[in-house]
Amino acid sequence: MSQRALTERKALFALAIPMILSNITVPLLGLVDTGVIGHLPEAYYLGATAVGAMLITFITWFCGFLRMSTSGLSAQAYGSNSQQQILLVLVRGLLVALLIGIIIIILQVPYINSALWLSGGSEQVQLFAKQYSSIRVWGIPAALANLVILGWLLGMHKAKYAMWLLIVTNLVNVTLDLLFVLVFNWQVMGVALGTLIAEYSSCVLGLYLIAKTLNIHHKQLLNTLASVKQSLLDKADLTPYLKLNRDIVIRTLCLEVCFVFITFQGARLGDTVVAANAILLNFLLLISFGLDGIAYGAEARVGRAKGANDKPALQLAVAIALKYNVLFALIYSLFFYLFGLQLIMVLTDIPEVIAFAREFLPWIIVLPVLACWCYLFDGVYIGLTQGATMRNSMLIATFGCFFPSWLALQSFGNHGLWAAFSLFMVARGLTLYLHYHSNKHSLC
Repeated sequence: MSQRALTERKALFALAIPMILSNITVPLLGLVDTGVIGHLPEAYYLGATAVGAMLITFITWFCGFLRMSTSGLSAQAYGSNSQQQILLVLVRGLLVALLIGIIIIILQVPYINSALWLSGGSEQVQLFAKQYSSIRVWGIPAALANLVILGWLLGMHKAKYAMWLLIVTNLVNVTLDLLFVLVFNWQVMGVALGTLIAEYSSCVLGLYLIAKTLNIHHKQLLNTLASVKQSLLDKADLTPYLKLNRDIVIRTLCLEVCFVFITFQGARLGDTVVAANAILLNFLLLISFGLDGIAYGAEARVGRAKGANDKPALQLAVAIALKYNVLFALIYSLFFYLFGLQLIMVLTDIPEVIAFAREFLPWIIVLPVLACWCYLFDGVYIGLTQGATMRNSMLIATFGCFFPSWLALQSFGNHGLWAAFSLFMVARGLTLYLHYHSNKHSLC
């Protein structure tokens, strides 16, 4: 391996390892939530938490463009060493996050009621899902601001700051979940309140880390912010920003539709199915957040290379990230093969849920290898800020693969649902890989 490749690998892992460690805490939090609720006496508590969380997660994932565009644009600004652009990306992202959060709070009642009507499920699932989502919705402004903060820290190559932001936040969340549910016996409400408080704690910590990252004189900061204010509505800069976010929104909406469909379809198949699928989807989140650590490193390095107009560095970053992405995927598959059943039994002691989740565990074992390609190339195209390519890939995977596959395989029940999802992940990775392979010499 050449000296430049060794340097790039070191730079990638300096970004990726902190993000892998911190990202794993995010689904681990979901696993703690699931484990706490899963040991309550009835399956509908777990099903309700899954449905209620999906209503809120739909919004935060739908607004994932806030993290993605902020990460890619700030990485490019970092590569071109533009202090004004670095601040412009941050301020614009935070203002958009605040505006969307306020709108969601105003429209919370019709949103929650209509979403629960669409989800189906038993009367108990509906009741506790509404309780959960009606509390969590007040944390949306902080949750969206946190997306911007995280994306900006990643773009600025401050992976350790991002790591501590996520770790501290999730430790607060886990502590409050255990206190509110196991000590205060607040059940579903306790989990929702713990997450709400953690989201605002994260926002305060994130703003502190931003101030520490900027580390510029007070007067210099005010002068830079004044110039940023003039650029916020500049058409030449705003139009590409809006187009990028539009494409990422379409891409994310397609992804959300697939995840919501799995949750809602499980709810229609019964409380046991939706509870088991909730456990399996938490496993999937554990996989995706771990593999996203490499992808986050790739998007920061690719964005920096594009900002510096360094084509060899860009191609080298992708090649090295892809190699280690596949390696981590194989490790994940082996982990779930060896310990998947034990992990299910930690999360719930309801016999029928354990039996059902065990039947579908093989899908989780193969998914890391099937899906690692789409996670990595999502990171590459975020760094390139080529939202249209990501959008087109997701449209093909969703409407050309996922739903046709489910229609063809729905007679197989929940197996058909997981098979369609697996094919969907393969289609995402394949389309992005083929595009990169055909255009890698003209991407920078």
